[in-house]
Amino acid sequence: MSNDVSDATSASTSTFVTALVFNAAVFGIEIGIFTLVRPFFPAIYQPRTYIPPKSRRAAELTKNILLWPWVVFNANYHEIRTKTGMDAYFFVRFLRMMVRVLIPIWLVSWLVLLPVTAVRPDGTGLTGLDRFTFGNVPSNQQSRYAAHIILVWLFTIWIWWNIRYEMKHFVTTRQKWLIEPENAASAMASTVLITGVPRNYLTEKALFNLFSHLPGGVQKVWLNRDLKEMPDLYERRQNAAKKLESTETTLLNTAVKLHNKQQKANAKASGKTTTGDSRKSTDNDGRPLTEPSIIDAEQGEITLAEKLVPKNKRPTHRLPPFSWMPFALPLMGKKVDSIEWARQELAETNEALRTARRTLARDVAATTNLPEPATNHPDALGATGAPGTAQTYPPLNSAFVLFNNQIAAHMAAQALTHHMPYRMAAKSVGVAPEDVVWSNLNMNPYEARVRTAFSWAITIGLVIVWAIPVAFIGAVSNIHSLCSTYGWLAWICDLPPVIVGIISGILPPALLAVLNMLLPIILRLLARFQGVTQRTTIELSLMTRYFIFQVVNSFLVVTLSSGIIAALPDLVNNPGSIPSLLAKNLPKASNFFLTYIVLQGLSGTAAGFLQVVPLVLYYVKLFILGSTPRSIYAIKYTLRSVSWGTLFPAITLLVVITIAYSIISPVINGLAMLTFFLFYHLYKYLFLWQLDGQQQSGETGGLFFPRAIQHVFVGLYLQQICLAALFFLAQDEDKSPSAVPEGALMVILVAFTAFFHIIINNSYGPLTHFLPLTLADMTHSGSGKDTNVAQAAQDLDDQASYKDGKTGDVEKHTGAGAGVARKRVSSARGSVDSASGAADKTKTRGVTTVEDVDAPGAEPGSPDLELQEGVNGSVSVSGGVGAGVGGGKGDRRSTLSERGVGVGVDEEAGPKDFYHPASVERQPVVWLPRDPLGLGVAEERALREAGIRVSTRDAVMDAKGHVDIEGPPPEEED
Repeated sequence: MSNDVSDATSASTSTFVTALVFNAAVFGIEIGIFTLVRPFFPAIYQPRTYIPPKSRRAAELTKNILLWPWVVFNANYHEIRTKTGMDAYFFVRFLRMMVRVLIPIWLVSWLVLLPVTAVRPDGTGLTGLDRFTFGNVPSNQQSRYAAHIILVWLFTIWIWWNIRYEMKHFVTTRQKWLIEPENAASAMASTVLITGVPRNYLTEKALFNLFSHLPGGVQKVWLNRDLKEMPDLYERRQNAAKKLESTETTLLNTAVKLHNKQQKANAKASGKTTTGDSRKSTDNDGRPLTEPSIIDAEQGEITLAEKLVPKNKRPTHRLPPFSWMPFALPLMGKKVDSIEWARQELAETNEALRTARRTLARDVAATTNLPEPATNHPDALGATGAPGTAQTYPPLNSAFVLFNNQIAAHMAAQALTHHMPYRMAAKSVGVAPEDVVWSNLNMNPYEARVRTAFSWAITIGLVIVWAIPVAFIGAVSNIHSLCSTYGWLAWICDLPPVIVGIISGILPPALLAVLNMLLPIILRLLARFQGVTQRTTIELSLMTRYFIFQVVNSFLVVTLSSGIIAALPDLVNNPGSIPSLLAKNLPKASNFFLTYIVLQGLSGTAAGFLQVVPLVLYYVKLFILGSTPRSIYAIKYTLRSVSWGTLFPAITLLVVITIAYSIISPVINGLAMLTFFLFYHLYKYLFLWQLDGQQQSGETGGLFFPRAIQHVFVGLYLQQICLAALFFLAQDEDKSPSAVPEGALMVILVAFTAFFHIIINNSYGPLTHFLPLTLADMTHSGSGKDTNVAQAAQDLDDQASYKDGKTGDVEKHTGAGAGVARKRVSSARGSVDSASGAADKTKTRGVTTVEDVDAPGAEPGSPDLELQEGVNGSVSVSGGVGAGVGGGKGDRRSTLSERGVGVGVDEEAGPKDFYHPASVERQPVVWLPRDPLGLGVAEERALREAGIRVSTRDAVMDAKGHVDIEGPPPEEED
């Protein structure tokens, strides 16, 4: 049995070599393919050269097919901060830090520890890669452990220095970013989201007065309101608009194909070509000779759609058999004409939303300046209107407060606001409207804490349960020991060595990666369940939860299961030797992590460059999903983004593994250094030429970075605790403890690391989120030079690049991308400076009156219909999340949100950012293509007459029914 175990341990080398050769081959093949195909797919490999606005675009990678590695190597990673975002910049910075940390650790450990552990005069001991592990030190030469203890102290101090250096850089860079004019001038930079507002402060006036004590005072207050049925109506309208857009395009496609079929039949019958017929079907200027309606001798006047497409060819669908069902079932439910149903659904939801918004406007107008409600429990949580002021849409216990000075917002976020527990205690500054989780804005603070406890209890339970399949994967990684221990598994080891190497060296890491892909969805739901109010906060919570999973199940469980299984036969036969056996065999678990590091560093990096899945999905989506102008636009001109909540833990897990085994199995240091070096250049390339850093709604300003630093400390603690245990377990040839002093020094090092950890958190933690008063003179205030002139020049520059981009495919992409970027920038920075001295006093406060609400809108079919708010003048009020109080100065942060807040929406009260979409957003424009038959124009006219916003701008359908676009969606350009 002992000989079999010896054979099993020596097989670690063949396992590692198999994994190394396989992954190196994959790396070479994928990098070679990437080098060959890169110039032919700019939409996949360098979309940032034409999609973002001009100031954020990247230069072309290189025209030389072979020089791209040199260009990526020399690329300046600092450009990521301005072109992609702070989160992307600090992610790449973290990878760069790890390369700097590991270079000296790799060199010193290989020069010192490899000879110390591998050289044995008697020629005995472990074989293969195991000879370089901690457990191979001879029992009669335990003094060699001095090298381990000295190096672990030196390496730890080196890591401490890097942590302090990087945290100092992070705080400085983040504070500069916070006060940069582009960021500081936005409304979100000076806005605070407050939750847990008690009853006596649930009026705009009360909150306005409360926070007016801060420097500069308050510009505007929005109370979030219970909109009840409005969000559901809004979702129904969005879905109906998508359905109408899709089915109308399908109708056009069907008409073109039927027309082509008829033309071919006519040509065949008459002996004429299709070209001749089509030439006769149009007049000299190329316009179709068809009319919107045709006089039919039998049926009377019919529409062009009825003429071109028989009724049985029109798109249809089934409704759900029950009203409460969210989806339909095959062969069940009423079958309806999809176009007629979508038109009716849009009309009904538009009317319902218009009525609800009128009621909401009355609520806001009637309650904005109410005195604080008289109640026996003024500090209670929840809204109760004052006598005689019953509201259809009462306020929730949260609000947005916009300050005139940026520093005031940061002071408010840190101040103790209320004298009772949990009241107005949760405050967030710099919240983007698109980042808000609207459904969590009314959660009771006590309920939120109970939910948090349940959420983490479930998370911990999942960690424990998930350990079962992970332990099995760890056992498979040590298949040779299993074969020698359990005879019924011996047949596996009889397989060809290559197959056994794949099973033990390649399969376990791959299974582990697949298993870890299943977790994020569950963890995001748990984070949302606990009541967080921002999507970025969900990602930050996911980062912590996912990292705990990774460390416990992908590191600790694998380490223990793999190491204990290797020692299991001797543990059963000789229980008295447990300490020495564990000290000898636990380091053998590093074999699995060596192959895991190789997998990530070689195959992972090559796959990141090649991007096989995005490349295939791009064309699959164009072929299958690219049926409408909007879907084609989303596929061609939307940059891919990343999920920081899962990307960061995947990297920090490698950091933990590397640090934990840097002394126990120093071979890992060189492999990890290579892996992080490749990752650094991979993600530098991705964020400069491919990916979107989510600069608007998903940008945290780098807040993932300090959490990643906390993960580095976890690696230090695990390393030091494991080494302390191994030192205490070490025995000399007399079976006596031989490394107790080294173990004691490790305990001292753990204490010093904890002390340093506390110092770092206490010194840099308060500076992570908020601006200090010393920077108050550099922060944004309501006065100052208007930046819109420079921004307008930039917009014109982007527009010019669009107009000039008609000659080539990439240039056309550039134009559409510039249009989107132009709209994004103007949406985020555009000024609404329409307040005047003659404005009505109520309007100056930002309250839409009942008279304003009932004012008639534009007539259906009028040329200016697309510029009207809603349908037939549907009303959007500042009370979408509550009415605004104060402001009215036309501050340069006054913006129209990207949701399209338009005419008649609280124009004279300043910013328009913080509204629930259901209360202010216009009906989406139904974007149809122009077709050769003129049916698209006819349907556009019919929809416009029905009061539906529609456009055929920049979208065409060719004679074969293929759709293409020449610019961004209509609402992006309006």
